[in-house]
Amino acid sequence: MIVKNILADKRGNVVTIEPTADLVAAAKLLAERHIGAIVILGADHRIVGILSERDIVRAVAEHGPTALNKPVGQVMTREVKTCSEDDTIEGWMGRMTTGKFRHMPVVEQGKLIGIVSIGDVVKNRVEEIEHESEALRDYIHQ
Repeated sequence: MIVKNILADKRGNVVTIEPTADLVAAAKLLAERHIGAIVILGADHRIVGILSERDIVRAVAEHGPTALNKPVGQVMTREVKTCSEDDTIEGWMGRMTTGKFRHMPVVEQGKLIGIVSIGDVVKNRVEEIEHESEALRDYIHQ
């Protein structure tokens, strides 16, 4: 399976925020949207970073509650690993596991078109197993 198949099942746009927004705004956005990461876009609409719940926790652990007033750009992960629609799930899962991150923006021709997560893989795999199980039940009952 390829990334394009995962994106086809997802609804909506990728949640983004500017690097000048503070961590409180980012944390509220994460909570409101029930997501674990936000892509940070620069003035040219290119990816300049990604902010995950883990980044926020690290900032608070290092700087205390005052970290929440810091701009996202000071706390975000700058080295963002991306994939394309044609990448295989196995390929980007391996990169996520090695890099110890759970979210990966999908980019085509320099443009952000989606984001995939480990949760997407789990959901996809559970659906595959359910379909296989249903097919086996149908086969047995014939």
